[in-house]
Amino acid sequence: MRPKLSFLFLSLLLIVVSACSAGGDETPAVAEPEAAPTVVAATPQPAPFSSAAEPLVVFLGDSLTAGLGLAPDESVPALIQRRLDDEGLEYEVVNAGRSGDTSAGGLSRLDWSLDGDVKVLVIELGANDGLRGLPPDAMKRNLAEMITRAKRRGIQVLLTGMEAQTNFGVAYTTEFRQVFKDLAREHDVALMPFFLEGVAGMPGLNQRDGVHPNPEGARVIERAVWHSLEPLLDDKD
Repeated sequence: MRPKLSFLFLSLLLIVVSACSAGGDETPAVAEPEAAPTVVAATPQPAPFSSAAEPLVVFLGDSLTAGLGLAPDESVPALIQRRLDDEGLEYEVVNAGRSGDTSAGGLSRLDWSLDGDVKVLVIELGANDGLRGLPPDAMKRNLAEMITRAKRRGIQVLLTGMEAQTNFGVAYTTEFRQVFKDLAREHDVALMPFFLEGVAGMPGLNQRDGVHPNPEGARVIERAVWHSLEPLLDDKD
């Protein structure tokens, strides 16, 4: 087989995640706090097409999935690929992360991101919805549509949760957080409650921007993702 590929910091995280957008979403953003730092935007890359014979695990997400600031082999999807190889599981991982994507942007890319023999879809989206103060019910509809379309194709889904920035108020952040729990229950899909659990706010696990994981932080996330992902894989393939 060939080589293959908690919460004080959240306002800063979501600002930087959105700052990485290259304009792929048409929804206007709300004004950012004046003191908010920014980083140089990364050029969004299309999800790679795979013609591999192996079944696929697709990660659909934003800059946290794309691996902004990391070498290609240090992103979370790449680390999951390495884990699969080490476990002798015949899957190929597709990194369909695009910096700045909202749930609407992810939905617009869903069909061609699921090209091929996809067995599992990992959805890591919502951070930029929270930054822009987009209605949680709209985000829920977008994520629900992704889940529904994937399940119609017989694809297993792992949904990863995210937090909204706090400046929209407690009611907003609570409703935002609840979206992921409700979707997992209503659609009977696996849920990783918070994608950045154990990494958020930890200086030694993040890059200089303080919000995107460094290589060690990505390894922490990979271990948590693997814990939720492994039960969805068919080790008999």
